[in-house]
Amino acid sequence: MSAAADLRRIWLCADDYGISPGVNRAIRDLIERGRLNATSVMMVGPAIERSEIEALQASATASPRCAIGLHVTLSAPFRPLTMHFRPLDGDMFMPFPKLLRAGMLRRLDREFFRNEVKAQLAAFAEAFGRAPDFVDGHQHVQLYPQVRDGFVDAVVDAAPNAWVRQGGRDLPLAQRLASPKAMVLDILSAQFRRRAGRAGLSFNPGFAGAYDFTRAADFGELMRQFLEGLPDGGLVMCHPGFVDDVLAGLDPMTDVREREHAYLSGEAFAHLLADSRVTLG
Repeated sequence: MSAAADLRRIWLCADDYGISPGVNRAIRDLIERGRLNATSVMMVGPAIERSEIEALQASATASPRCAIGLHVTLSAPFRPLTMHFRPLDGDMFMPFPKLLRAGMLRRLDREFFRNEVKAQLAAFAEAFGRAPDFVDGHQHVQLYPQVRDGFVDAVVDAAPNAWVRQGGRDLPLAQRLASPKAMVLDILSAQFRRRAGRAGLSFNPGFAGAYDFTRAADFGELMRQFLEGLPDGGLVMCHPGFVDDVLAGLDPMTDVREREHAYLSGEAFAHLLADSRVTLG
């Protein structure tokens, strides 16, 4: 067996392209360095003008194995593309805790979500000239009860060759219980995988990257944990960025993005990939 055949190829996906110019620059920088091989784009973000799309396409051309996906956005403080979308909080989507709770209580209409996801898929296709390579969700909205039905329906209709992101881990129970946030994603993802599988959509076999963004964690140590046990084809979610006024006005994840970028652009990450027998190539 060759050395290359012994490597695990994973997806390292930067979420939130389009949320701010600083986040966009950081993501493009890492793509060009070969430190990312996927990013997902918010078509309702404030930094998604033509110049930002063209810059991302140029970066991805220099790193041809980089996948570009749609980051479906259905939670505040962003606004829908479809005119009659419900439920709303003022003129914005609902905050994600309320959206998740409404789905669990079966108070949502899948058609509103199907139409909105189709509109975001159409906006992506118009901007990039093609369908996305994959489709995921901001704040994991694609996994929520009822929302996932509209999401899957829309992807099957508008981008049936795209794969979709599930957020479940394939780890022993004791390890899964160590992270309550990731455990919630495990539970939600089990239903999502069944729904996507019935619809004929493919999805990543493993997932990592969830952690408490409000705490000053050692991102290098977290990345080591994320790679442990991740299967070939598994995906690690990340959120690198440079803080700017646009980001600060929209999202509580600020300084943590700069810490992630600093680690992913450094030599310690390159050594971790080599030591873990993992490739992004």
